[in-house]
Parts: sequence; C-alpha cells; structure tokens
Amino acid sequence: MNLKTHHPLVFPGLIMAAIALGMLIHGPITQLPNYHHFADRRVWLGIPNAADVLSNLGFALAGGWGLLRLALNRQLVPGVRVGYGLFFAAVLLTAVGSGWYHLAPDNARLIFDRIPIAIACVALLAAVWQECHGQHERRSVQIIYCAALALLGYLSVWWWQYTDRPSFAATALLSPSPAQGLGDLRAYLLLQMLPLILIPLLQWQARISSAQRRAFGAAIVLYALAKIAELQDHAMFHQLGLISGHTLKHLLATAAAGVLVWQMGRS
Repeated sequence: MNLKTHHPLVFPGLIMAAIALGMLIHGPITQLPNYHHFADRRVWLGIPNAADVLSNLGFALAGGWGLLRLALNRQLVPGVRVGYGLFFAAVLLTAVGSGWYHLAPDNARLIFDRIPIAIACVALLAAVWQECHGQHERRSVQIIYCAALALLGYLSVWWWQYTDRPSFAATALLSPSPAQGLGDLRAYLLLQMLPLILIPLLQWQARISSAQRRAFGAAIVLYALAKIAELQDHAMFHQLGLISGHTLKHLLATAAAGVLVWQMGRS
C-alpha cells in the first residue's frame, strides 16, 4: 500500500486503533500515589510553590504570542486558523489552570490544569490535519470538527474524574487505593500521545516543507523531554538545587509551543 497516495485517514486511523486497543488491553492507568507532592515547595513573595506557579507565565506568553501571530499572518488558509487558534487559546488557558493548580495541588484543582492541556493536544492535531488535508473544507465544517475534538479533550478529563469515584471502582471491580487514586487516565494520555505520533506522519503524507517538519520535530522532542523532566521532578531538584523537574517541564513545554509560534510566523 502506498501510504502517500492512499486515503490519508487509513494509516493514521490504523495507528490510532492499535494504540487505543493496546491501552484497552492494558487496563486502567491510575495516577501515581505521590503525584501532588512536588519537589520544589519554596515560597517567594508570598506565593507557595512559586517556581511551579510562576513558570506557567511562559504558557501565557507563548499562547498570547501565538494568537497575535495568527491574527497578523494573512497567508494562512482561513480554515487552518481555526485549529491553531484553538491550540494557542488552550496554551494560554493552561497558564491559568496550571498556575491555579500549583498554588494548592489537589485533584479538584488538577481538573483545570488537565482540560486545557487535553484541548491543546487535539487542537494541534486538528490544525495539522487541516493544513495537510483539509484546506478546502468549509470553515463551518472545520469549526464543527475542532469543537468536536475540544469536547473529546474535555471528556477525557471528565472520564478520569468520573472513574476516580469509589462507587465506580466498586462496580468495576477495581481495588480502591485512597493514596493512589482510582481515576483512569488512559483517554487523557492517549490524546497526549497521538499528536506526537500522527503529526510527523500526516506531514510526511502531505509532503509538507522540510523546514516546517523540522520545527514540529523540534517541538515534539522538547515536549518529550518535558515529560521526562516531569518524571524526574525530585531527582533533578536534589541534583541541581535551583530548579525541579516539574518546573523544567513547564519551561520545555513552553519552548515547544514557542517553536511552533516561530515557525508559523515564517510560513
């Protein structure tokens, strides 16, 4: 099968189905027991967990910069603006949600952190799809498409919150563990994983310029490094002293968004 000439949805669809099936077979993925126990709890200017809170300003700058670039860039096809507009708006809202969460980390506040992140992931995937294969679709169709994906992002977080209830665990025959939490993160993690895999494939299929593919590749690498830093939160803080892995995660993810804004300004 020629992957460049066959219907563009076939191969990405097979990949999505394979990953989703793998997660279904794996079973529920729950939150780590110490998820809310971040390494850097220093107070600065009366702000608790100051480094993790203030490092979210980068998302506000990247999101705002992206929306400004989007408004000034007249070369983008109108329909493509919908996906990128939703993406940069979600990045901007991530600064608000994540900053609010890190002031007093708990599951109730974490919802406002995860919803814009999930929407940003699906919005970026939608933007790339529109750029590669959907430029001739009507704007109204693309708005509906992005709205449906945004709803999917919200539902992935809602599912985690819903399955975090002990009553659901009892009916699903799960083993309650108050320290760990019961919520199933599979849908949320799937939405974060898909853009990392599908965006390079979609751009390759559509023969997008090498410069744009390199920019997206750099953004993907930066985001992958951000996720690694997140897992090494305490280890990095103990080794470096000045910055924790979670704070570095915010900075690397901001850099990833910044690369995309920079590339859009050059297109």
